[in-house]
Amino acid sequence: MKKIIINKKYYGNIELAPGKNAYNIFVAVIRAFKTNAPFNVSLLYSDNKIKSFDHYQSGGCVKEIDELQMYIELCEIFNKNSEDAQELKQKIEFVNDNAYVNLNISKRLTLINKKKASKTKKACLFWDIENFSNVSPMFSHIIEPCEIEDEAIYVACNPDSLYLFKAEWEADLYDFGKTLQSFNFTKCDHGKNVADGVLLNNFKDLNPKDSDVYIITYDRELKELFKEACDDSNNLYILDRMILN
Repeated sequence: MKKIIINKKYYGNIELAPGKNAYNIFVAVIRAFKTNAPFNVSLLYSDNKIKSFDHYQSGGCVKEIDELQMYIELCEIFNKNSEDAQELKQKIEFVNDNAYVNLNISKRLTLINKKKASKTKKACLFWDIENFSNVSPMFSHIIEPCEIEDEAIYVACNPDSLYLFKAEWEADLYDFGKTLQSFNFTKCDHGKNVADGVLLNNFKDLNPKDSDVYIITYDRELKELFKEACDDSNNLYILDRMILN
């Protein structure tokens, strides 16, 4: 949290967005306020950078979305109009297929098997795709930043969901050069062989050590079963349920 004091006057606090560019943006905004210069998104990015947001970018522009949100909050502090920044942020979210998932998954992951994460050597992901089918943020916030290899990703779904949504899932995965078959994918059966149980068995069979383990499901019981089966050397992360906008 950074205090904003200009000419001995306190304006408030702001939490800087992650990344080196956030501080540069903060300085540019303070300078604009001091010199009474216009407030607009050109304080943040060049024209070419702004134009690049018209197209999908690997990573989903998560860093830029956080920077824009910081800028919008600075505009509120200084009572400046931020409509252009809000429009740009919405466009980026839409272009990157995040328009309907207004959250950053990484901020909703909770470490459940220890108080402090230990040092790890690799990462793996267990994904109930019918519970959480938003492909773009999965890549932008977990798979790409954590460098999770395809062979360390386990995906499962039940047959009814696969019948209804396979074309949609495959279309979303295509943007990342993947298909369901790129991963350890299991089409489950009816009855006992359901997605949650398959993922738990995948985890037990893999029996990872010294790994970051990500469980993307909203099933409370499954989370506890993963915790019981998890080796102490792993960091076990779950996705907290939240209401989507």
